Amino acid sequence: MGLLTNRVGRSEIKPGDHIYTYRAVFAYSHHGIFVGGNKVVHFNRLKAFSDAAADEISDISSSSSSCPTFPDCGFKLPNSGVVLSCLDCFLCNGSLYSFDYGVSASIFLTKVRGGTCTTAVSDPPEMVIHRAMYLLQNGFGNYNVFRNNCEDFALYCKTGLLTVDGHGVGSSGQASSIIGAPLAALLSSPLKLLIPSPVGVATVTAGMYCMNRYATDIGVRSDVVKVAVENLTEKLGYGSSNERTIVEYEASNLGATR
Repeated sequence: MGLLTNRVGRSEIKPGDHIYTYRAVFAYSHHGIFVGGNKVVHFNRLKAFSDAAADEISDISSSSSSCPTFPDCGFKLPNSGVVLSCLDCFLCNGSLYSFDYGVSASIFLTKVRGGTCTTAVSDPPEMVIHRAMYLLQNGFGNYNVFRNNCEDFALYCKTGLLTVDGHGVGSSGQASSIIGAPLAALLSSPLKLLIPSPVGVATVTAGMYCMNRYATDIGVRSDVVKVAVENLTEKLGYGSSNERTIVEYEASNLGATR
């Protein structure tokens, strides 16, 4: 892994790892769970919208549907945004990064960009893969860029933790960064009268931004609960109504990777 970034080589990732790649020249990142066998389970929007996230989904859908390597690339159940793709189609020519778990508060605060690490500890790989494959079968609700996005999906698969308040910001560090930057600027603006130096104001703003990201990290929040994946649809009231299962698929494809 790179010393200054979370960039990794393909040989470095293992089944159960939370991986991500950047889109639109580092404008935003897309996250998923590597389940082995060169396959990734990830969460997308169902419908296209005229924004960057929709362009991302369109790119993934088109590449997966024409994947020359894996016939099952792009597999998903009707009315579900959870997709199984090969690693190549997931990356869409982007670089591969590994999301860090169990980092210290000091390390977390040194990360300028959200959506790269968390203080929360990951569950064992077997449980992570089980959650991802279960959600491939049952769905993860409606995509929402601030409350239920691809990073929220990967974080849940890794930890089993969900935020209780469905009206606030989800567990995504990327989403909290989007909200945290303007909030930090707003909170620090009255201090401009007390801190004459532009450098001082910038330092205060940066500090508030980092603290806001830390306060919304799933590893330190008080509004999170551990939810078994089998109880997820009942507890939160969503899930695929389709009764098809992928038990045979999971056994034949994941069994070959062990």
